[in-house]
Amino acid sequence: MNIHTKMTNITTSPAISEYLDKRLESIAKIIGDDTSVKCDVELGRTSTHHNKGDVFKAEIHIVGGGKNLFAASEQVDLYSAIDAVRDEILQGLKADKSKKQSLGRKGGAEVKNIIKRLKE
Repeated sequence: MNIHTKMTNITTSPAISEYLDKRLESIAKIIGDDTSVKCDVELGRTSTHHNKGDVFKAEIHIVGGGKNLFAASEQVDLYSAIDAVRDEILQGLKADKSKKQSLGRKGGAEVKNIIKRLKE
């Protein structure tokens, strides 16, 4: 998975980069070693003049390998925004995985029924 990170209205720090990398490991574990998958991450402040409220945003867009997922979150804290957007992406990836598994099982059951009818 190729990861591209963009910072908007904030400066990057080693702590933020390390936290983001740690959170993206769970996404990379589900996607696997597919290098055609591109992951765009944008972290930043919604504006430079706000001091209270949902000031920080995090967005993740995953494209490739038959996937096109997007999630965005605005939170009071940058770390909680990263956690929220990661949870949304993981939910989408897991739903896609279970859908493919159920379609495979359904197709296997259909083949089994066809073979049973041929034997009769």
